[in-house]
Amino acid sequence: MANVAHVASAPADAIPKRPSLVGTFIKQQPLGFAGLLVVLLYVTFALGARWIAPYDPEAVDFGAMLSAPDREHLFGTDQYGRDVFSRIVYGSRTALAVGILSAITGCSLGAVLGAASGYFGGRTDAIIQRFVDIMLSFPIIVLAMVVVAVLGKRVVFGIDVNLIAAIALPFIPKMARIARSSTLSIVAMPFIDAAKAAGYSSSRIVLRHILPNIIAPYLIMVTAFIAQAILLEASLSFLGLGVTEPTPAWGLMLSGTSADFYKTAPWMILFPGLAITLAVFAFNLFGDSLRDWLDPKMKG
Repeated sequence: MANVAHVASAPADAIPKRPSLVGTFIKQQPLGFAGLLVVLLYVTFALGARWIAPYDPEAVDFGAMLSAPDREHLFGTDQYGRDVFSRIVYGSRTALAVGILSAITGCSLGAVLGAASGYFGGRTDAIIQRFVDIMLSFPIIVLAMVVVAVLGKRVVFGIDVNLIAAIALPFIPKMARIARSSTLSIVAMPFIDAAKAAGYSSSRIVLRHILPNIIAPYLIMVTAFIAQAILLEASLSFLGLGVTEPTPAWGLMLSGTSADFYKTAPWMILFPGLAITLAVFAFNLFGDSLRDWLDPKMKG
């Protein structure tokens, strides 16, 4: 009885606590956490651009044209006297908005197509997979360029929805393949047979039982595709098919007459290029670490 009483009266602090998910991720994936910190920095820039940027990104100052980096202009100015640092900060809004929306749109449509392909099988699977094969045969940048050229520009709430559609389209077949392979393993599980025996419709089984079980690969692919979408948006803007002046965008800052000043004003190309490189590297680093952390086959 004394032993029982002693155990019962033990302080709550003596009971070991389970480590938090964040703490576990930091311990197991330190590089991924470093990438996440960089991503959060860009998110902070995007949300707080009005307070972080020292100047209006579209304000022209002909008296400060091509000023070298100094205390007044941290990253210098461009050929119109616009502050490069302010344009990079505001450009994070464009990069993250296009990147996140494109990745989520492409992954969501691809997940639905892949789940339907793996669940129904037969002719449905054959038709969807042939569509996926055709889509995968086109290079990503070429497919995005064709879609942008055909659809043109359509701005809704300050966002070019056609640009997002053009970037999201190449992501659909990639996610569809991954969702199909995951669905084929889930369909063989007993709870799917139980759902069919209970009389649930195919649409309910796909939406309520299959799609929630592929959320891990979905999240991994979203983070990976955000990096690709940022790079695609910068490439299209560089070619004149994406964001147009005077909207701040990293790819747009590298295009046009900026290349004419690479000798006299190299900061006009250096800092936007570093912003793109760091963002893509951070999202890829975080995505790879998230895959290793969530996939039990990669652990150990």
